[in-house]
Amino acid sequence: MNLQESGEMYLETIYILTESSDAVRSIDVADHIGYSKPSVSRAVGILKSGGFINVDADGYITLTEDGRYVASKIYERHTLLTKMLIELGVDGDTASEDACRMEHVISEETFDAIKKHFAD
Repeated sequence: MNLQESGEMYLETIYILTESSDAVRSIDVADHIGYSKPSVSRAVGILKSGGFINVDADGYITLTEDGRYVASKIYERHTLLTKMLIELGVDGDTASEDACRMEHVISEETFDAIKKHFAD
């Protein structure tokens, strides 16, 4: 299943929330990204049917292996692109917002080149 940008954003949000808490529910996702509960509920259903997350009987969300892989890739892109933009002189808030848009459209080849450049 190919994810759209919104699906990647939800996975990234779940990933970020699970890094600071073992218990993540749809309401936590909605609060974190400012989306409505029905929108988050729909996205959770899509991500669950796509095999990216599991939701237990109490509504707690966990990432599957595939979900964790995709989410960690998107989060890595976000953090590195934000860092790059800040180093270029962009203020932190703008850098993070722009990185959020860039992370979904940048090619693997270009991101790998950026990653290599900043690792040197």
